[in-house]
Amino acid sequence: MDGTIRPQRFPDPPPPAATTRGGFHRRPSGEPPPLPHELGRTGRFWLYLALAIVLLISYGPFRAAVEHWDAVQLRFLADHRGPRLTDGALLLNALTSRWTIRILRWGTIGTLVVFRRWRHLLVFLGAVVAVEVVAYQLTLAIGHARAFDVRILADWSGFAMPSRPLVSLAISLIGIAYALVVPGRPRYVAKWAIAIVLGVLCLVRMYLAVDHPSSAIAGAVVGVALGVTAFRWFAPNDAFPVAYRRGKTAHLDVGGRRGEAIVRAVRDQLGLAVLQIKPIGLEGSGGSTPLRLQVRGEDGPERYVFAKLYAKSHVRADRWYKAGRTILYGALEDETPFQTVRRFVEYEDYTLRLLEDYDLTTPKPYGVVEITPEREYMIVMEFFEHAVELGDAAVDERVIDEGLRLVREMWDAGLAHRDVKPANLMVQDGHLRLIDVFFVQVRPSPWRQAVDLANMMLVLALRSDAPTVYRLALRYFSEDEIAEAFAATRGVASPTQLRASLKRDGRDLLGEFRALAPAREPIKIQRWSLRRIALTIGVAIAAFVALGMVVSNWAVFA
Repeated sequence: MDGTIRPQRFPDPPPPAATTRGGFHRRPSGEPPPLPHELGRTGRFWLYLALAIVLLISYGPFRAAVEHWDAVQLRFLADHRGPRLTDGALLLNALTSRWTIRILRWGTIGTLVVFRRWRHLLVFLGAVVAVEVVAYQLTLAIGHARAFDVRILADWSGFAMPSRPLVSLAISLIGIAYALVVPGRPRYVAKWAIAIVLGVLCLVRMYLAVDHPSSAIAGAVVGVALGVTAFRWFAPNDAFPVAYRRGKTAHLDVGGRRGEAIVRAVRDQLGLAVLQIKPIGLEGSGGSTPLRLQVRGEDGPERYVFAKLYAKSHVRADRWYKAGRTILYGALEDETPFQTVRRFVEYEDYTLRLLEDYDLTTPKPYGVVEITPEREYMIVMEFFEHAVELGDAAVDERVIDEGLRLVREMWDAGLAHRDVKPANLMVQDGHLRLIDVFFVQVRPSPWRQAVDLANMMLVLALRSDAPTVYRLALRYFSEDEIAEAFAATRGVASPTQLRASLKRDGRDLLGEFRALAPAREPIKIQRWSLRRIALTIGVAIAAFVALGMVVSNWAVFA
Protein backbone atom coordinates (compact mmCIF):
# COMPACT_ATOMS: atom_id res chain seq x y z
CA MET A 1 0.00 0.00 0.00
CA ASP A 2 1.38 3.43 -0.92
CA GLY A 3 -0.49 5.32 1.83
CA THR A 4 -2.29 7.58 -0.67
CA ILE A 5 -5.79 8.58 0.39
CA ARG A 6 -8.07 8.89 -2.61
CA PRO A 7 -11.49 10.55 -2.72
CA GLN A 8 -14.46 8.22 -2.43
CA ARG A 9 -17.02 8.90 -5.19
CA PHE A 10 -20.60 7.74 -4.95
CA PRO A 11 -23.41 7.52 -7.51
CA ASP A 12 -26.47 9.67 -7.07
CA PRO A 13 -28.37 8.10 -4.16
CA PRO A 14 -32.01 7.21 -4.57
CA PRO A 15 -34.50 9.46 -2.80
CA PRO A 16 -35.53 8.35 0.68
CA ALA A 17 -38.66 6.27 0.95
CA ALA A 18 -40.40 8.78 3.17
CA THR A 19 -39.49 12.43 3.59
CA THR A 20 -40.66 15.46 5.44
CA ARG A 21 -40.36 19.08 4.44
CA GLY A 22 -36.90 19.99 3.21
CA GLY A 23 -36.04 16.44 2.12
CA PHE A 24 -35.25 15.17 5.60
CA HIS A 25 -35.99 11.58 6.53
CA ARG A 26 -36.73 10.39 10.04
CA ARG A 27 -35.51 6.88 10.73
CA PRO A 28 -38.52 4.86 11.97
CA SER A 29 -38.37 2.96 15.23
CA GLY A 30 -36.85 -0.47 14.72
CA GLU A 31 -34.95 0.44 11.55
CA PRO A 32 -31.22 -0.25 12.00
CA PRO A 33 -28.81 2.71 11.81
CA PRO A 34 -26.69 3.20 8.68
CA LEU A 35 -23.68 1.53 10.30
CA PRO A 36 -24.97 -1.04 12.81
CA HIS A 37 -22.83 -2.67 15.48
CA GLU A 38 -22.86 -6.37 14.68
CA LEU A 39 -20.82 -9.55 14.94
CA GLY A 40 -21.73 -10.75 11.48
CA ARG A 41 -23.06 -14.15 10.50
CA THR A 42 -19.76 -15.97 10.97
CA GLY A 43 -19.19 -14.32 14.34
CA ARG A 44 -22.60 -15.40 15.59
CA PHE A 45 -22.05 -18.89 14.16
CA TRP A 46 -18.79 -19.43 16.07
CA LEU A 47 -20.23 -18.02 19.30
CA TYR A 48 -23.38 -20.16 19.13
CA LEU A 49 -21.32 -23.24 18.20
CA ALA A 50 -19.04 -22.77 21.22
CA LEU A 51 -22.00 -22.32 23.55
CA ALA A 52 -23.73 -25.39 22.10
CA ILE A 53 -20.66 -27.58 22.51
CA VAL A 54 -20.09 -26.53 26.12
CA LEU A 55 -23.75 -26.98 27.07
CA LEU A 56 -24.11 -30.37 25.38
CA ILE A 57 -20.92 -31.75 26.87
CA SER A 58 -22.02 -30.59 30.31
CA TYR A 59 -25.36 -32.42 29.92
CA GLY A 60 -25.20 -35.86 31.55
CA PRO A 61 -26.78 -38.22 28.96
CA PHE A 62 -25.09 -36.54 26.04
CA ARG A 63 -21.77 -36.48 27.87
CA ALA A 64 -21.82 -40.27 28.25
CA ALA A 65 -22.43 -40.68 24.52
CA VAL A 66 -19.56 -38.29 23.73
CA GLU A 67 -17.17 -40.18 25.99
CA HIS A 68 -18.05 -43.48 24.27
CA TRP A 69 -17.52 -41.91 20.85
CA ASP A 70 -14.18 -40.43 22.01
CA ALA A 71 -12.94 -43.83 23.18
CA VAL A 72 -13.84 -45.51 19.87
CA GLN A 73 -12.00 -42.86 17.83
CA LEU A 74 -8.88 -42.93 19.99
CA ARG A 75 -8.66 -46.73 19.78
CA PHE A 76 -9.03 -46.57 16.01
CA LEU A 77 -6.16 -44.07 15.72
CA ALA A 78 -4.01 -46.04 18.16
CA ASP A 79 -4.36 -49.12 15.97
CA HIS A 80 -2.82 -47.22 13.05
CA ARG A 81 0.22 -45.79 14.85
CA GLY A 82 3.65 -46.18 13.35
CA PRO A 83 7.17 -44.93 14.18
CA ARG A 84 7.32 -42.32 11.42
CA LEU A 85 3.78 -41.09 12.03
CA THR A 86 4.52 -40.80 15.74
CA ASP A 87 7.72 -38.80 15.14
CA GLY A 88 5.87 -36.45 12.79
CA ALA A 89 2.99 -36.05 15.22
CA LEU A 90 5.35 -35.22 18.08
CA LEU A 91 7.09 -32.65 15.89
CA LEU A 92 3.82 -30.98 14.91
CA ASN A 93 2.57 -31.08 18.48
CA ALA A 94 5.39 -28.69 19.35
CA LEU A 95 3.19 -25.96 17.80
CA THR A 96 0.97 -26.22 20.87
CA SER A 97 3.86 -25.89 23.32
CA ARG A 98 4.10 -22.98 25.74
CA TRP A 99 7.19 -21.57 24.03
CA THR A 100 5.54 -21.52 20.60
CA ILE A 101 2.48 -19.75 21.98
CA ARG A 102 4.65 -17.27 23.91
CA ILE A 103 6.61 -16.40 20.78
CA LEU A 104 3.39 -15.82 18.84
CA ARG A 105 1.91 -13.63 21.56
CA TRP A 106 4.97 -11.53 22.31
CA GLY A 107 5.61 -11.10 18.59
CA THR A 108 2.05 -9.83 18.17
CA ILE A 109 2.41 -7.46 21.12
CA GLY A 110 5.70 -6.11 19.80
CA THR A 111 4.28 -5.52 16.33
CA LEU A 112 1.22 -3.73 17.69
CA VAL A 113 3.44 -1.49 19.83
CA VAL A 114 5.67 -0.64 16.86
CA PHE A 115 2.66 0.39 14.75
CA ARG A 116 0.96 2.05 17.76
CA ARG A 117 -2.31 0.20 17.39
CA TRP A 118 -3.21 0.49 21.04
CA ARG A 119 -6.84 -0.51 20.64
CA HIS A 120 -5.92 -3.81 19.03
CA LEU A 121 -3.25 -4.35 21.69
CA LEU A 122 -5.71 -3.90 24.55
CA VAL A 123 -8.30 -6.15 22.90
CA PHE A 124 -5.65 -8.80 22.20
CA LEU A 125 -4.39 -8.80 25.81
CA GLY A 126 -7.91 -8.79 27.21
CA ALA A 127 -9.07 -11.58 24.90
CA VAL A 128 -6.09 -13.78 25.71
CA VAL A 129 -6.49 -13.43 29.48
CA ALA A 130 -10.29 -13.82 29.33
CA VAL A 131 -10.17 -16.90 27.09
CA GLU A 132 -7.51 -18.57 29.22
CA VAL A 133 -9.51 -17.96 32.39
CA VAL A 134 -12.71 -19.27 30.77
CA ALA A 135 -10.93 -22.38 29.47
CA TYR A 136 -9.37 -23.08 32.87
CA GLN A 137 -12.71 -22.75 34.66
CA LEU A 138 -14.38 -25.02 32.08
CA THR A 139 -11.80 -27.77 32.68
CA LEU A 140 -12.55 -27.65 36.40
CA ALA A 141 -16.32 -27.52 35.91
CA ILE A 142 -16.51 -30.38 33.37
CA GLY A 143 -13.71 -32.49 34.87
CA HIS A 144 -13.26 -34.72 31.82
CA ALA A 145 -10.44 -37.26 32.39
CA ARG A 146 -7.78 -38.26 29.87
CA ALA A 147 -7.91 -41.53 27.94
CA PHE A 148 -7.71 -44.67 30.09
CA ASP A 149 -7.25 -47.56 27.64
CA VAL A 150 -4.95 -45.87 25.10
CA ARG A 151 -1.30 -44.99 25.69
CA ILE A 152 -0.70 -41.23 25.78
CA LEU A 153 2.43 -40.33 23.78
CA ALA A 154 2.88 -36.63 24.74
CA ASP A 155 3.11 -34.55 27.91
CA TRP A 156 -0.13 -33.35 29.46
CA SER A 157 -1.51 -31.85 32.66
CA GLY A 158 -4.93 -31.18 34.18
CA PHE A 159 -8.35 -32.21 32.91
CA ALA A 160 -9.00 -32.79 29.24
CA MET A 161 -12.07 -30.71 28.37
CA PRO A 162 -11.53 -28.37 26.56
CA SER A 163 -7.99 -28.77 25.26
CA ARG A 164 -6.21 -25.79 26.79
CA PRO A 165 -3.20 -25.92 24.42
CA LEU A 166 -5.57 -25.68 21.45
CA VAL A 167 -7.54 -22.90 23.16
CA SER A 168 -4.30 -20.96 23.67
CA LEU A 169 -3.10 -21.49 20.12
CA ALA A 170 -6.51 -20.66 18.61
CA ILE A 171 -6.91 -17.33 20.44
CA SER A 172 -3.30 -16.41 19.58
CA LEU A 173 -3.76 -17.12 15.86
CA ILE A 174 -7.14 -15.37 15.70
CA GLY A 175 -5.59 -12.38 17.45
CA ILE A 176 -2.86 -12.26 14.81
CA ALA A 177 -5.43 -12.46 12.00
CA TYR A 178 -7.60 -9.63 13.34
CA ALA A 179 -4.89 -7.40 14.80
CA LEU A 180 -2.13 -7.69 12.20
CA VAL A 181 -3.56 -8.91 8.89
CA VAL A 182 -5.16 -6.41 6.51
CA PRO A 183 -8.85 -7.18 5.92
CA GLY A 184 -9.93 -8.51 2.57
CA ARG A 185 -8.20 -11.32 0.72
CA PRO A 186 -5.13 -11.42 3.05
CA ARG A 187 -7.30 -11.95 6.12
CA TYR A 188 -9.52 -14.43 4.25
CA VAL A 189 -6.43 -16.49 3.38
CA ALA A 190 -5.16 -16.18 6.97
CA LYS A 191 -8.43 -17.53 8.36
CA TRP A 192 -8.30 -20.57 6.10
CA ALA A 193 -4.67 -21.14 7.07
CA ILE A 194 -5.66 -21.01 10.75
CA ALA A 195 -8.49 -23.48 10.13
CA ILE A 196 -6.09 -25.92 8.43
CA VAL A 197 -3.48 -25.58 11.20
CA LEU A 198 -6.04 -26.15 13.96
CA GLY A 199 -7.62 -29.04 12.08
CA VAL A 200 -4.27 -30.79 11.61
CA LEU A 201 -3.30 -30.23 15.25
CA CYS A 202 -6.63 -31.66 16.41
CA LEU A 203 -5.83 -34.85 14.51
CA VAL A 204 -2.25 -34.85 15.81
CA ARG A 205 -3.31 -34.56 19.45
CA MET A 206 -5.98 -37.21 18.97
CA TYR A 207 -3.35 -39.51 17.40
CA LEU A 208 -1.08 -38.95 20.40
CA ALA A 209 -4.11 -39.57 22.68
CA VAL A 210 -3.28 -36.44 24.63
CA ASP A 211 -6.74 -35.05 23.74
CA HIS A 212 -10.10 -36.67 23.11
CA PRO A 213 -11.74 -35.73 19.79
CA SER A 214 -14.40 -33.75 21.63
CA SER A 215 -11.76 -31.99 23.78
CA ALA A 216 -9.70 -30.99 20.76
CA ILE A 217 -12.70 -29.72 18.80
CA ALA A 218 -14.07 -27.86 21.82
CA GLY A 219 -10.69 -26.21 22.48
CA ALA A 220 -10.32 -24.97 18.92
CA VAL A 221 -13.94 -23.75 18.73
CA VAL A 222 -13.85 -21.93 22.09
CA GLY A 223 -10.60 -20.14 21.21
CA VAL A 224 -11.83 -19.11 17.76
CA ALA A 225 -15.32 -18.09 18.94
CA LEU A 226 -14.22 -15.88 21.81
CA GLY A 227 -11.41 -14.35 19.75
CA VAL A 228 -13.68 -13.45 16.84
CA THR A 229 -16.31 -12.06 19.24
CA ALA A 230 -13.77 -9.90 21.09
CA PHE A 231 -12.28 -8.31 17.98
CA ARG A 232 -15.54 -7.82 16.09
CA TRP A 233 -17.23 -6.28 19.12
CA PHE A 234 -14.46 -4.20 20.68
CA ALA A 235 -12.26 -3.46 17.65
CA PRO A 236 -14.48 -3.64 14.54
CA ASN A 237 -12.63 -3.02 11.33
CA ASP A 238 -14.97 -0.17 10.38
CA ALA A 239 -13.84 1.78 13.45
CA PHE A 240 -10.30 0.43 13.88
CA PRO A 241 -8.99 -0.63 10.47
CA VAL A 242 -5.75 -2.57 10.15
CA ALA A 243 -3.66 -0.64 7.65
CA TYR A 244 0.08 -0.18 7.20
CA ARG A 245 0.16 3.42 6.03
CA ARG A 246 1.32 6.66 7.47
CA GLY A 247 -1.11 8.77 9.41
CA LYS A 248 -2.61 9.15 12.85
CA THR A 249 -4.52 6.24 14.28
CA ALA A 250 -7.34 8.62 15.24
CA HIS A 251 -8.37 8.88 11.59
CA LEU A 252 -11.14 6.55 10.49
CA ASP A 253 -11.46 4.85 7.12
CA VAL A 254 -14.32 6.51 5.21
CA GLY A 255 -14.56 3.95 2.44
CA GLY A 256 -16.66 0.81 2.23
CA ARG A 257 -19.59 0.46 4.63
CA ARG A 258 -18.76 3.62 6.55
CA GLY A 259 -18.70 5.68 3.35
CA GLU A 260 -22.10 4.29 2.36
CA ALA A 261 -23.41 5.02 5.86
CA ILE A 262 -22.23 8.64 5.64
CA VAL A 263 -23.95 9.11 2.29
CA ARG A 264 -27.21 7.72 3.59
CA ALA A 265 -27.12 9.61 6.88
CA VAL A 266 -26.32 12.99 5.30
CA ARG A 267 -29.09 12.47 2.75
CA ASP A 268 -31.68 11.51 5.36
CA GLN A 269 -30.73 13.99 8.09
CA LEU A 270 -29.54 17.08 6.17
CA GLY A 271 -31.26 16.60 2.82
CA LEU A 272 -27.95 16.68 0.91
CA ALA A 273 -26.76 14.18 -1.68
CA VAL A 274 -23.09 13.30 -1.12
CA LEU A 275 -21.18 12.89 -4.38
CA GLN A 276 -17.63 12.63 -3.03
CA ILE A 277 -15.86 12.11 0.31
CA LYS A 278 -12.24 13.17 0.66
CA PRO A 279 -10.15 13.23 3.87
CA ILE A 280 -8.22 16.51 4.20
CA GLY A 281 -5.96 18.15 6.75
CA LEU A 282 -5.11 14.88 8.48
CA GLU A 283 -1.66 16.11 9.55
CA GLY A 284 -3.06 18.90 11.70
CA SER A 285 -5.92 16.92 13.24
CA GLY A 286 -5.56 14.23 15.87
CA GLY A 287 -8.96 14.30 17.60
CA SER A 288 -11.27 13.63 14.63
CA THR A 289 -11.34 12.64 10.97
CA PRO A 290 -11.68 15.84 8.87
CA LEU A 291 -13.47 15.43 5.55
CA ARG A 292 -14.42 17.48 2.51
CA LEU A 293 -17.79 16.46 1.11
CA GLN A 294 -19.01 17.33 -2.35
CA VAL A 295 -22.77 17.67 -1.99
CA ARG A 296 -25.84 18.77 -3.90
CA GLY A 297 -29.11 19.96 -2.43
CA GLU A 298 -32.56 19.36 -3.88
CA ASP A 299 -32.56 22.55 -5.92
CA GLY A 300 -29.08 23.97 -5.40
CA PRO A 301 -25.80 23.54 -7.33
CA GLU A 302 -23.00 21.25 -6.31
CA ARG A 303 -20.76 22.63 -3.58
CA TYR A 304 -18.28 21.57 -0.94
CA VAL A 305 -18.89 21.35 2.80
CA PHE A 306 -16.50 20.52 5.60
CA ALA A 307 -17.20 17.69 8.05
CA LYS A 308 -15.57 16.21 11.12
CA LEU A 309 -16.24 12.57 11.90
CA TYR A 310 -16.16 11.60 15.58
CA ALA A 311 -16.28 8.12 17.11
CA LYS A 312 -16.22 6.62 20.58
CA SER A 313 -12.49 6.11 20.15
CA HIS A 314 -12.03 9.89 20.01
CA VAL A 315 -13.88 10.28 23.31
CA ARG A 316 -11.66 7.68 24.95
CA ALA A 317 -8.55 9.33 23.49
CA ASP A 318 -9.73 12.71 24.79
CA ARG A 319 -10.31 11.19 28.23
CA TRP A 320 -6.81 9.70 28.41
CA TYR A 321 -5.27 12.85 26.91
CA LYS A 322 -6.80 15.07 29.59
CA ALA A 323 -5.90 12.64 32.36
CA GLY A 324 -2.33 12.61 31.09
CA ARG A 325 -2.19 16.40 30.97
CA THR A 326 -3.47 16.59 34.53
CA ILE A 327 -0.75 14.19 35.69
CA LEU A 328 2.01 15.99 33.79
CA TYR A 329 1.02 19.62 34.14
CA GLY A 330 -1.72 19.95 36.74
CA ALA A 331 -5.06 21.70 36.17
CA LEU A 332 -4.62 23.81 33.03
CA GLU A 333 -8.24 24.94 32.64
CA ASP A 334 -11.23 22.76 31.82
CA GLU A 335 -9.56 19.36 31.77
CA THR A 336 -12.89 17.61 32.41
CA PRO A 337 -13.40 14.95 29.72
CA PHE A 338 -16.59 14.30 27.76
CA GLN A 339 -18.41 11.09 28.62
CA THR A 340 -20.13 10.35 25.30
CA VAL A 341 -19.46 11.02 21.63
CA ARG A 342 -22.91 12.62 21.35
CA ARG A 343 -21.90 15.30 23.88
CA PHE A 344 -18.61 15.63 22.03
CA VAL A 345 -20.26 16.67 18.77
CA GLU A 346 -23.10 18.60 20.39
CA TYR A 347 -20.59 20.88 22.10
CA GLU A 348 -18.79 21.74 18.85
CA ASP A 349 -22.10 22.44 17.13
CA TYR A 350 -23.01 24.74 20.02
CA THR A 351 -19.72 26.64 19.83
CA LEU A 352 -20.06 27.11 16.06
CA ARG A 353 -23.51 28.61 16.50
CA LEU A 354 -22.33 30.75 19.40
CA LEU A 355 -19.44 32.20 17.38
CA GLU A 356 -21.79 32.78 14.45
CA ASP A 357 -24.02 34.83 16.77
CA TYR A 358 -21.04 37.10 17.48
CA ASP A 359 -20.28 37.47 13.73
CA LEU A 360 -16.83 35.97 14.09
CA THR A 361 -15.10 34.64 10.98
CA THR A 362 -15.78 30.97 11.65
CA PRO A 363 -17.52 28.35 9.47
CA LYS A 364 -21.30 28.40 9.28
CA PRO A 365 -22.75 25.25 10.93
CA TYR A 366 -25.08 23.02 8.92
CA GLY A 367 -25.91 20.46 11.58
CA VAL A 368 -25.04 17.18 13.26
CA VAL A 369 -25.35 13.82 11.49
CA GLU A 370 -25.82 10.59 13.42
CA ILE A 371 -23.99 7.70 11.79
CA THR A 372 -24.54 5.13 14.55
CA PRO A 373 -26.25 6.06 17.84
CA GLU A 374 -23.77 6.66 20.66
CA ARG A 375 -20.89 5.42 18.47
CA GLU A 376 -20.28 7.73 15.53
CA TYR A 377 -21.43 11.26 14.70
CA MET A 378 -20.41 13.85 12.17
CA ILE A 379 -20.67 17.63 12.29
CA VAL A 380 -21.08 19.44 8.97
CA MET A 381 -20.16 23.08 8.38
CA GLU A 382 -19.16 25.60 5.75
CA PHE A 383 -16.07 24.83 3.68
CA PHE A 384 -13.74 27.76 2.98
CA GLU A 385 -12.98 27.21 -0.69
CA HIS A 386 -9.60 28.33 -2.01
CA ALA A 387 -8.44 28.94 1.56
CA VAL A 388 -4.83 28.25 2.49
CA GLU A 389 -3.45 27.38 5.91
CA LEU A 390 -1.77 30.40 7.46
CA GLY A 391 1.58 28.63 7.56
CA ASP A 392 1.54 28.42 3.75
CA ALA A 393 -0.15 31.74 2.94
CA ALA A 394 1.15 35.21 2.14
CA VAL A 395 0.54 37.35 5.22
CA ASP A 396 0.26 41.12 5.05
CA GLU A 397 -0.69 43.73 7.64
CA ARG A 398 -4.39 43.27 6.89
CA VAL A 399 -4.26 39.58 7.79
CA ILE A 400 -2.25 40.36 10.94
CA ASP A 401 -4.76 43.04 11.93
CA GLU A 402 -7.70 40.66 11.41
CA GLY A 403 -6.05 38.00 13.57
CA LEU A 404 -5.45 40.40 16.44
CA ARG A 405 -8.94 41.89 16.13
CA LEU A 406 -10.38 38.37 16.25
CA VAL A 407 -8.76 37.76 19.64
CA ARG A 408 -10.05 41.11 20.88
CA GLU A 409 -13.58 40.25 19.80
CA MET A 410 -13.39 36.89 21.55
CA TRP A 411 -12.18 38.62 24.70
CA ASP A 412 -15.09 41.05 24.55
CA ALA A 413 -17.54 38.16 24.03
CA GLY A 414 -16.11 36.30 27.03
CA LEU A 415 -14.60 33.47 24.96
CA ALA A 416 -11.26 31.76 24.43
CA HIS A 417 -10.33 29.58 21.45
CA ARG A 418 -7.72 27.55 23.40
CA ASP A 419 -6.14 26.02 20.28
CA VAL A 420 -4.64 28.87 18.26
CA LYS A 421 -2.10 27.33 15.86
CA PRO A 422 -1.24 27.57 12.13
CA ALA A 423 -3.52 24.65 11.18
CA ASN A 424 -6.56 26.43 12.67
CA LEU A 425 -6.06 29.74 10.86
CA MET A 426 -6.89 29.95 7.15
CA VAL A 427 -6.39 32.77 4.65
CA GLN A 428 -9.16 33.08 2.06
CA ASP A 429 -9.00 35.86 -0.55
CA GLY A 430 -6.68 37.85 1.70
CA HIS A 431 -8.86 37.53 4.82
CA LEU A 432 -8.28 35.47 7.96
CA ARG A 433 -10.66 32.66 8.89
CA LEU A 434 -10.74 30.74 12.18
CA ILE A 435 -11.57 27.02 12.20
CA ASP A 436 -11.70 24.09 14.64
CA VAL A 437 -13.66 25.62 17.50
CA PHE A 438 -14.02 22.43 19.52
CA PHE A 439 -11.89 23.73 22.39
CA VAL A 440 -13.67 27.08 22.68
CA GLN A 441 -14.40 27.93 26.31
CA VAL A 442 -17.13 30.23 27.59
CA ARG A 443 -16.16 32.63 30.39
CA PRO A 444 -12.56 31.41 30.58
CA SER A 445 -10.02 32.60 33.12
CA PRO A 446 -7.92 35.71 32.35
CA TRP A 447 -4.91 33.40 32.04
CA ARG A 448 -6.53 31.39 29.24
CA GLN A 449 -7.49 34.53 27.30
CA ALA A 450 -3.97 35.92 27.73
CA VAL A 451 -2.52 32.69 26.30
CA ASP A 452 -4.80 33.02 23.24
CA LEU A 453 -3.35 36.48 22.55
CA ALA A 454 0.26 35.34 22.86
CA ASN A 455 -0.31 32.27 20.66
CA MET A 456 -2.00 34.40 17.98
CA MET A 457 0.90 36.87 17.99
CA LEU A 458 3.43 34.06 17.71
CA VAL A 459 1.55 32.42 14.83
CA LEU A 460 1.36 35.72 12.94
CA ALA A 461 5.03 36.49 13.63
CA LEU A 462 6.03 33.18 12.05
CA ARG A 463 4.84 34.61 8.71
CA SER A 464 6.16 38.16 9.35
CA ASP A 465 8.19 39.54 12.26
CA ALA A 466 7.73 40.37 15.93
CA PRO A 467 8.00 44.20 15.73
CA THR A 468 5.25 44.42 13.08
CA VAL A 469 2.88 42.18 15.00
CA TYR A 470 3.60 44.03 18.27
CA ARG A 471 2.95 47.42 16.66
CA LEU A 472 -0.39 46.30 15.22
CA ALA A 473 -1.37 44.59 18.48
CA LEU A 474 -1.25 47.96 20.25
CA ARG A 475 -4.37 48.95 18.27
CA TYR A 476 -6.45 46.48 20.29
CA PHE A 477 -4.46 45.71 23.45
CA SER A 478 -2.54 47.70 26.02
CA GLU A 479 1.13 47.11 26.71
CA ASP A 480 0.22 45.60 30.08
CA GLU A 481 -2.16 43.11 28.42
CA ILE A 482 0.53 42.04 25.95
CA ALA A 483 3.07 41.72 28.76
CA GLU A 484 0.59 39.57 30.68
CA ALA A 485 0.07 37.36 27.62
CA PHE A 486 3.76 36.54 27.22
CA ALA A 487 4.23 36.12 30.97
CA ALA A 488 1.47 33.49 30.88
CA THR A 489 2.68 31.66 27.76
CA ARG A 490 5.34 29.05 28.25
CA GLY A 491 5.83 25.43 27.19
CA VAL A 492 2.63 23.42 27.28
CA ALA A 493 0.45 26.54 27.18
CA SER A 494 1.03 26.62 23.39
CA PRO A 495 -0.27 23.88 21.04
CA THR A 496 2.21 21.24 19.95
CA GLN A 497 2.12 22.33 16.29
CA LEU A 498 2.91 25.92 17.22
CA ARG A 499 5.86 24.87 19.39
CA ALA A 500 7.20 22.72 16.55
CA SER A 501 6.81 25.61 14.07
CA LEU A 502 8.68 27.98 16.40
CA LYS A 503 11.49 25.47 16.71
CA ARG A 504 11.77 25.05 12.92
CA ASP A 505 11.70 28.84 12.37
CA GLY A 506 14.86 29.33 14.40
CA ARG A 507 14.10 32.87 15.59
CA ASP A 508 13.53 33.53 19.29
CA LEU A 509 10.13 35.13 18.68
CA LEU A 510 9.00 34.57 22.25
CA GLY A 511 12.10 36.38 23.51
CA GLU A 512 11.61 39.22 21.02
CA PHE A 513 8.03 39.82 22.16
CA ARG A 514 9.04 39.77 25.80
CA ALA A 515 11.77 42.31 25.06
CA LEU A 516 9.27 44.61 23.31
CA ALA A 517 6.64 44.37 26.07
CA PRO A 518 7.06 45.79 29.58
CA ALA A 519 8.89 43.48 31.99
CA ARG A 520 6.68 41.14 34.01
CA GLU A 521 7.27 38.11 36.20
CA PRO A 522 6.32 34.77 34.57
CA ILE A 523 2.91 33.42 35.52
CA LYS A 524 3.19 29.90 36.90
CA ILE A 525 1.05 27.22 35.27
CA GLN A 526 2.26 24.17 37.19
CA ARG A 527 -0.52 23.58 39.71
CA TRP A 528 -0.14 20.84 42.27
CA SER A 529 -3.40 19.71 43.80
CA LEU A 530 -4.84 16.76 45.67
CA ARG A 531 -6.60 15.70 42.47
CA ARG A 532 -3.35 15.62 40.53
CA ILE A 533 -1.54 13.67 43.26
CA ALA A 534 -4.41 11.20 43.71
CA LEU A 535 -4.79 10.68 39.96
CA THR A 536 -1.06 10.08 39.53
CA ILE A 537 -0.94 7.54 42.37
CA GLY A 538 -4.13 5.85 41.18
CA VAL A 539 -2.88 5.46 37.60
CA ALA A 540 0.46 4.11 38.81
CA ILE A 541 -1.21 1.54 41.05
CA ALA A 542 -3.69 0.50 38.34
CA ALA A 543 -0.91 0.11 35.79
CA PHE A 544 1.15 -1.98 38.22
CA VAL A 545 -1.80 -4.23 39.07
CA ALA A 546 -2.79 -4.64 35.40
CA LEU A 547 0.77 -5.50 34.43
CA GLY A 548 0.97 -8.00 37.26
CA MET A 549 -2.27 -9.67 36.17
CA VAL A 550 -1.12 -9.96 32.58
CA VAL A 551 2.30 -11.34 33.53
CA SER A 552 0.88 -13.82 36.04
CA ASN A 553 -1.78 -15.07 33.63
CA TRP A 554 0.84 -15.34 30.91
CA ALA A 555 3.07 -17.44 33.14
CA VAL A 556 0.22 -19.74 34.19
CA PHE A 557 -1.65 -20.20 30.92
CA ALA A 558 0.86 -19.60 28.12
